[in-house]
Amino acid sequence: MVTIGIDVGGTNLVAGVVDAQGRLLAKACAKTPRVTTPQPIIDVCVTLARRACHMAGVAESDVGAIGFGVPGSVDRASGGVVRCCNIPFVDVPLRQVVQAQWNVPVFVENDANAAALGEATVGSARGYRHVLLVTLGTGVGGGILIDGKIYGGHNHLGAELGHTVIVHNGRRCGCGRYGCWEAYASASALTRDTRAAMRRHRDSKLWQSAQSLERVNARTAFDAMRQGDAVATALVERYVDWLACGLTNIVNVLQPEVVCIGGGVSNEGDALLLPLAERVRQGDYNKTDDRVDIRKAALGNDAGVIGAALGCHS
Repeated sequence: MVTIGIDVGGTNLVAGVVDAQGRLLAKACAKTPRVTTPQPIIDVCVTLARRACHMAGVAESDVGAIGFGVPGSVDRASGGVVRCCNIPFVDVPLRQVVQAQWNVPVFVENDANAAALGEATVGSARGYRHVLLVTLGTGVGGGILIDGKIYGGHNHLGAELGHTVIVHNGRRCGCGRYGCWEAYASASALTRDTRAAMRRHRDSKLWQSAQSLERVNARTAFDAMRQGDAVATALVERYVDWLACGLTNIVNVLQPEVVCIGGGVSNEGDALLLPLAERVRQGDYNKTDDRVDIRKAALGNDAGVIGAALGCHS
């Protein structure tokens, strides 16, 4: 018996077939539809799940359950989505809607919580009991494991780390608040800041990296920094400062054993992780030798899919 994990992102949708050992057998991907209602997104998710089964050579009747990782607040008990900032899911009975198309048990979890479960089970946090995962994508997601169990708070709405404020009355966030960590440390925020820097500095190597404003992404500033561009270097330094500010706050609250950094920005490797770890070390209230370990998430973009599928067994 296999399970299906579906990672619902603001940019991409991914469905994968996962076996009981956490091995990803096949996956199918698509861009997230730009729509104002949830049904088209759900329909694409189900289609991708069926496609992944076909790719894996697995009959749909052999699927034991489907797990969703959703970027927002969920109610695990009802299988509903309470609210998302980057996709139009508000009070969506996701379990009920999906079971009308595929009559198997459906589990719904926050996407970063699902990814944290994946990393703690078969990824870079394997063997640790107190785990923090931070995902840097369209938003900033957070997943927390305490003593090996996902922490969601008494109402299942916990671990919305991206919506902690790091700048009072700062930038407006998609959630409606001002100054959220997500508004400064997400890949989307870095992309926006890079475009703004390019408009101000027409001679910057940022233009060589991206060619045009439309092609800018979170890699652009790092690529230009590696070419010695001063504007890009300042941009990355400021981004890491914002990222470290929020992360240090959370480390000082939770004192996890390990922090896994996931999402596309984590692919920058040491260019991101080394200065980030140093800034967190400086701000960490814990001054002993038993410091938190900050590392790249091992499962990459598959963490959410694998974790969502593994969550069906928990």
